[in-house]
Amino acid sequence: MVSLLTVAGIAVAVFVGFNIGGSSTGVAFGPAVGSRLVRKATAGVLFVGFGFLGAWTVGRNVIATMSSSIVPAAQFTPIASVGVLFFTGASLLISNLYGVPASTSMTAVGAIVGLGLASGTLNQALMFVIVSAWIVAPLVSLAIGLVVGRYLYPYLDRYVAFTKFDLHFVQIDRSGTIPRPYLNQNASPQDVVGSLSVVLIGCYMAFSAGASNAANAVAPLVGEGGALTVDQGVLLAVVAFGLGSFTIARRTLETVGDDITELPILASLIVSVVGGTVITILSYLGIPASLAVSTTSAIIGLGWGRASRAATLSELATPTPERSELDVATGALVTSRAEEAPASPTIGDIARHEEPAEGSEAVPDVPDIGAEGPADLDERSLFDPAAAKRIVTMWVLTPSLAVAVSYPVFAVLL
Repeated sequence: MVSLLTVAGIAVAVFVGFNIGGSSTGVAFGPAVGSRLVRKATAGVLFVGFGFLGAWTVGRNVIATMSSSIVPAAQFTPIASVGVLFFTGASLLISNLYGVPASTSMTAVGAIVGLGLASGTLNQALMFVIVSAWIVAPLVSLAIGLVVGRYLYPYLDRYVAFTKFDLHFVQIDRSGTIPRPYLNQNASPQDVVGSLSVVLIGCYMAFSAGASNAANAVAPLVGEGGALTVDQGVLLAVVAFGLGSFTIARRTLETVGDDITELPILASLIVSVVGGTVITILSYLGIPASLAVSTTSAIIGLGWGRASRAATLSELATPTPERSELDVATGALVTSRAEEAPASPTIGDIARHEEPAEGSEAVPDVPDIGAEGPADLDERSLFDPAAAKRIVTMWVLTPSLAVAVSYPVFAVLL
C-alpha cells in the first residue's frame, strides 16, 4: 500500500512539475523566441539548464522550508504527501480556467497549512513570516515598477530598441562538412547587445523559476522518512520541468499569454528582472513565494507608473474637473486617444507575426511629466483596475481555498 502511494506521489509530482515547466518556459523565453533570437528547442534547453542551477542551489532552501519547517517532516506520510501534491496540481487547473496567474507556491503552502492545522503541528511563527513576505514582495515589485514606469521607462525606451528579425538571430551555415554558426547579417552592434540582454534575462528568469518552483513539485516527498532525498527531489523536479518545456511549452512560447502579449519587449524585460530578483532573494531566505505574483505586480506598477506621467504629483493628489482624461484615483487613462507607437515592438506584434508601427528615424524627445499629449503611453499595457482587482482576488482566494479544502480532508485521513 505504501509503495503504491509513493508511486502515486511521484506521478503527481511529475504532473505538477510538467505544468510548471510548460508555463514558466513561455514566461522566461517568450520574448527571445518571439523575436527569433533563439529557437523553441534552444529555449527548452536553456530553461532546463538554468532551472536546474536555481533548484540545485537556492531552491534547496525552499525545499527545506516546505518539507520540514512549516510542519514536521514526520507529518508527510504517503497519504499526506499525495494530498498536498494533489491540491497543488489543482491550483494549476484553477489558474488556467480563470486565466489568472494564481500562485502555485502559495497554494502548495496553503495545502501544507491545512495539514498542519489538522495535525496540530503548524509552525505559526514561520507562517507569520511567510505571509508577511507574501504581502511585502508584491508591494515592493509594484513600487519598483511604478517608479521605473513614471521616471525611467521613457528614457530607456528612447535609446533601447529590439529588432524583430525575419530570420533567426543565429544562422547555421551547412555548406561545409561541419555546420558553422554565424550572426544574422542584418544585426547591428546595438542589436547584438540588446539580443544578448533578452536571452540572458530569460536565463535569469529560468534560474528564479527553478529556485522557487522545485519545492512545489517535490517538497512533500523529500525529507526525513520521505520517499526521496533532496538531491533526488531536485532531479525529479527538473526532469518534470524538462518534459513540460519540450512539449506544452511550445504553445505557450507562441502565444506568450493573452494578458501579457501587449507588453513592449523592453517592459517585459524590466518586469522579469524585478520579479525574478524579488523571488531569488526570498528563495535564498527559504521563503516560498510566487514568481507569477511578483512579476504581475511589477507589470501593474509599470503600467500605472507610465499612465501617471500624464499628470504631476500635485495634480494627481488634487482632482480637478479640467483633467477629464485622467482618473486621479487610479492613475489610469479613462478616455481613448491616439497613442504614439512604442519604440520597440510589442510581444503581441511578434506573436501575431505583425510588423510594428513605423516610427520616425529621429530619436524623439521625452515629454515632461504632466505635459500635454500622450507622454509616451501605450494604453494596451497601462494599469487596468478591473484586471488588477480580479488578479489580486485570485491570489487571496486560491491559497485560502487550499486551506479550507485540505483541512477537512486531512482531518479525516489522519
